[in-house]
Amino acid sequence: MSILIKAKEIVVEYAGREVFNIEHLELYEYDRIGLVGANGAGKSTLLKVLLGEIPESYGKVVRNGSFSYIPQMEQGGAQSDVDYALAGKLGIDRLDAEQMSGGQETRLKIAQALSSSVHGIFADEPTSHLDSEGIHFLIHQLSFYTGALLVISHDREFLDQVVDKIWELKDGKITEYWGGYSDYLAQKNENQKKQEIQYQQYVNERERLEKAITEKRNQARKVDQKEKGAARKNNSDQGGRLAHQKSVGSKQKKLHQAAKNMEQRIEALGEVQAPEMNRTIHFRQSHALELHNPFPIIGNEMNKAFGDTVILENASFQFPLGDKIALTGANGAGKTTFLNMILNREQGIIISPKAEIGYIAQQAYTLDHHQAVIEFIQENCDYEVPEIRAVLASLGFSPHDVRKRLAVLSGGEMMKLQLAKMLLGRYNILLMDEPNNFLDLPAMEALEHLMKSYAGTIIFISHDERLIENVADQVYAIENKQIVRIR
Repeated sequence: MSILIKAKEIVVEYAGREVFNIEHLELYEYDRIGLVGANGAGKSTLLKVLLGEIPESYGKVVRNGSFSYIPQMEQGGAQSDVDYALAGKLGIDRLDAEQMSGGQETRLKIAQALSSSVHGIFADEPTSHLDSEGIHFLIHQLSFYTGALLVISHDREFLDQVVDKIWELKDGKITEYWGGYSDYLAQKNENQKKQEIQYQQYVNERERLEKAITEKRNQARKVDQKEKGAARKNNSDQGGRLAHQKSVGSKQKKLHQAAKNMEQRIEALGEVQAPEMNRTIHFRQSHALELHNPFPIIGNEMNKAFGDTVILENASFQFPLGDKIALTGANGAGKTTFLNMILNREQGIIISPKAEIGYIAQQAYTLDHHQAVIEFIQENCDYEVPEIRAVLASLGFSPHDVRKRLAVLSGGEMMKLQLAKMLLGRYNILLMDEPNNFLDLPAMEALEHLMKSYAGTIIFISHDERLIENVADQVYAIENKQIVRIR
């Protein structure tokens, strides 16, 4: 098995900050690798360095093959040799780059990469903007692809189906794990448990030694006090006093030496950092926001059309109180339209009078606001600052990030902030349109937990099968102009 890429001691610096410093990487001809890490860790930069699209600050990358690159939503791509049948199956019915949506451009670039005769494919979020059918078809095509694959993705099901090795980029270093995403997560959890055990053993041993040192010093002090008392009593007996002093002094010396030895053992233990702990978030709902209607959202013979295009025709449904409802289906079926019908309480929608609806759209990250993060969250919020900080920390915000102004946040950070604001707001029904967009995998895991723990009702659109599987109590789709329960 030949090496396609060999990288050694590669360092990338940007604006005086070291993005990553990786000692050694090798990509072989049949490798299928998922590159994961938090937003801003440098995943996209690493792909481009390995491809030679941007230079490394230090180190060397040797390439022994040719590669196709699927970037993350880059408009105006060239239409090179494309398998038009494959492009059609990926949902591209018109190859006009100037009029393409982001989803169509993603599909075109996938078709181009799969149609190329190269040694490997590098892909940056290839499932973005693909519907479930497009994702399944892509997984099927990649299962027969024989070249090397290095892919960044936040879609956990996709990673489990496509890759057999994970590279985690964290703190500028790469750690390699064998298996898909679920295997990686299991290994991470096992490592976390080991770290917790090792840290507790370290704490226990340090506390034991510190206690023993205190006891030895107390014993030495008592011996010293006893010596002084004995010296006063035997002041007239020089020989006895000197013998007593010699015996007591030797005992003191041993106690002090024992304490010193234990201090050296503490130094040998070193400093062991406490493992990162997952914070548990407890959502609550005020009595004023409680809903007692068992079906707070009901649709009764709804109709919706845009010109000659009919989205819904005499459609009916009932959504139970407190359930997490997933809405899935093909792009263009009308899912976002349906959420807006609920939000605007359009004809045919019956909503509980006490309902307070929160809504996050796909493009919520584009907000431009000059407030500080905490001030922004505190609006329309009954939670205390420590609780707000706990939710933000679970979504990847550091204590430094919490002090930032909204204007400097990235798209991914703004999306996470909007999610936190809605989950902590004075609402009892949440509408979420693709809430996993632009989230890194740690934030995806946190979002799952937050959604499952939320006290109210959630209706969310997603094509992420793992998110739907882990969160949704019921799953619906818009099919044949009806709202159809499929699970």
